[in-house]
Amino acid sequence: MPSICAARQLDAVADRHTACHAYSLCASVEFLTTPRTMLIARASRAILVIVSIVTLAREADAQGRCIRAYGTPACNTDAIAPVFERTGWHTTSLDHITFRVVDAQKEAAFYAAVMGWTVRSNDGKAIVMDMGDWGSVVLKQTPVEAFPTTPSRRANAVPVHAVVEGFTFDITPWNAKSVETALRTRGLTPIADNDGRGFESFHVKDPDGFDVQIGNGQGFTKARRAASASAKLSVVAPFESTGWKTVWLDHLSFGATNYKATVSFYATLLGWGPTYDEGSQNELMIGDVGDIIIRGGNVLDPNFGQGAGRAGGTIDHISFGISPWDTDGVKAELEKRGLTWSIDTSDGAEIHVAQYKSYHTTTPNGYNLQISYNTHDTRLNLAVAVNPRRGVR
Repeated sequence: MPSICAARQLDAVADRHTACHAYSLCASVEFLTTPRTMLIARASRAILVIVSIVTLAREADAQGRCIRAYGTPACNTDAIAPVFERTGWHTTSLDHITFRVVDAQKEAAFYAAVMGWTVRSNDGKAIVMDMGDWGSVVLKQTPVEAFPTTPSRRANAVPVHAVVEGFTFDITPWNAKSVETALRTRGLTPIADNDGRGFESFHVKDPDGFDVQIGNGQGFTKARRAASASAKLSVVAPFESTGWKTVWLDHLSFGATNYKATVSFYATLLGWGPTYDEGSQNELMIGDVGDIIIRGGNVLDPNFGQGAGRAGGTIDHISFGISPWDTDGVKAELEKRGLTWSIDTSDGAEIHVAQYKSYHTTTPNGYNLQISYNTHDTRLNLAVAVNPRRGVR
């Protein structure tokens, strides 16, 4: 049975110095009262705990590298000039997010069992799933050769065979000719994509070349309102359903070469509202749809462009809010299904008392799925948690 100290460390997300100090205190007490063989086993487990805590602390730091360096030259929060004039458009809904995956059937079955998503269509080449009445995903079957073979730094990691290749948001007001003209006058190259049944849209590229589709709300958004998804998969469920429902797009973790320029692009083009500029990232509110954290290089950093930075035009993970939420219950359900998990409170706080609560796990195709307690009504909890103005230390 794990010691009380080790059990507490497993549930803690602290900085590496606090973790090591906590272990030292526990070890000194237990050394006096515990047989030698048990001490060795416990010490081994505790070392693994410390490694896990250090890893989680680094992940928390990645939520905003300026959280503890606010006000330094590298974390300059000054605004830049807008990349172009505002369109005046408002984002009203999420039509869909598009993934490329090696095994679409397994990925879909996983999301259905864990997140409560339902299958709208399945033609063997792509699977469309409704995450709820607020958004859909498209899982496109893709050959394994299309994915890079870069080895993961994580032990026993599942190869990453899942990539977000684009997203589609609906806007208002909509007039196809006016939208096209507005895009062209801002130096963009719109490509029309219409289905002939009422859905109209244009594809454009953001500053890093990521595919952004802007639509009129007559695609999957309309379909979700018209009828429930009831298609089937060709594989069985991987395990018992959790019973969870996905209720909110907590955030897209969006990498950008120059995060300030990318923030300006989406704010001026689609009307997304910023929360705050942390110095390495900015969380934008996508109307009443959800949030996106745009993070990467800071063009006002004196060392901008030097050395390796975050890959631009990538979504390395997505966090979804679920219901019902129970902090210990969510972890237990993941463990029950043999899924890996790690705590993410963003600022390193212990999860039961943290402003922001979430767990990361991994899908069958290796995508980093984050499961959060955030909903529309608590959407700013993450922004508050990592806001350096709180004086986080």
